[in-house]
Amino acid sequence: MLAPEPFFEPRGTPFSEYHRIRALVELGHQVDLVTYPIGADVDLPNLRIVRSAGFPFVRKIGIGPSVAKLGLDLLLAAKVLRVARRGRYDAIHSHEEAGLLGVWLSRKLGIPHLYDMHSSLPQQLANFRYTRSTLLRSAFEAMERRTVLGSRVVITICAELQDTVRQLGAGERAILIENVMGGDVEPVPGPGRDAVREAWGIAPDAAVALYTGTFEPYQGLDLLRDAAVRLAHSHPHARVLVVGGEPEQVATAREAAERAGARMIFVGQRPPHEIPHFIEASDVLVSPRITGTNTPLKIYSYLRSGRPIVATDLLTHTQVLTAETALLVPAEAGPFAEAVGRLFDEPALAARLATCAAALARERYSREAYVARTRQAYERLMTPETPASLARPASVSRRDAAGAESP
Repeated sequence: MLAPEPFFEPRGTPFSEYHRIRALVELGHQVDLVTYPIGADVDLPNLRIVRSAGFPFVRKIGIGPSVAKLGLDLLLAAKVLRVARRGRYDAIHSHEEAGLLGVWLSRKLGIPHLYDMHSSLPQQLANFRYTRSTLLRSAFEAMERRTVLGSRVVITICAELQDTVRQLGAGERAILIENVMGGDVEPVPGPGRDAVREAWGIAPDAAVALYTGTFEPYQGLDLLRDAAVRLAHSHPHARVLVVGGEPEQVATAREAAERAGARMIFVGQRPPHEIPHFIEASDVLVSPRITGTNTPLKIYSYLRSGRPIVATDLLTHTQVLTAETALLVPAEAGPFAEAVGRLFDEPALAARLATCAAALARERYSREAYVARTRQAYERLMTPETPASLARPASVSRRDAAGAESP
């Protein structure tokens, strides 16, 4: 398995890789994971982590494209070639931009390749505001097309990516496996709602809205801050609790919130096992994302949480969420603040949304379905012919594809 990310770090793609590996080893596979020299080791049976060389001046790598990431990708490729020469493998499973290397290597070794498509590579350039160069975007489009068409199986993590693969002419080899486990890890007993609130200076009776995730521009932290300013006037005792962000990002966001008069509490990055405890201490969960089409991993955890959700009314959310399971509002501070305040004020509505969300999670986004689809993907990978039943029908809409029950 080729993973051009820090593994393990508590953020999107590494979480997805962790749960994919965990499902594979449960299904009896042995995985050699070739990844960056950055990140924490994890203890899973039948997993061997092989780390590439690094640069002494690069101790942390940000999310999205960068010159540093390009350098690490080249070192990763060199390590992959050495590992491939020494080992005898049945298949190659690649993530993100390592897909092109995986396609080339699979042909060289004569073994099948599976591409785990977490996002559209050209869209990343826009999401991270990396460049406006049409030449570079064209290069990313060509790389994505070659990777998808050169893979025997493509796993997509949302209906929008399923459509992208279909538009590239490879719909028959795509299988949709949503990241239903989100940021979940093994549960650890926590201190309880009141103890978490006390630790962060939150009154026991204060209404709390919780955001968890990174601070990248597409996540909408500025929108959340502006909404928190409005909440400070309409609900002066309420607090917006923010979990995540790099230290410098947190410092900048905290300063901006204080200047604006937003009553926000920033706790920085926390270990994954603590996230459920912050959810327990909250009343409303928010996802203010303003761009992108991939479903945030946290949405699946939010659905299971027993807490109501407020999210922007964009495809990134509506592939999974509906008016029955969340309050979906325009990506504007005013409507967002009003929705959060409404859930603070209307406990019956909050309870109804949370109940419907939990039912949706049980019915359509269970771990059992996730493991079953992973098994199907690998059955397809090791079989030359593509069973038509693995691909979503071309006539199925994005909403229907996201909502269809997995076998």
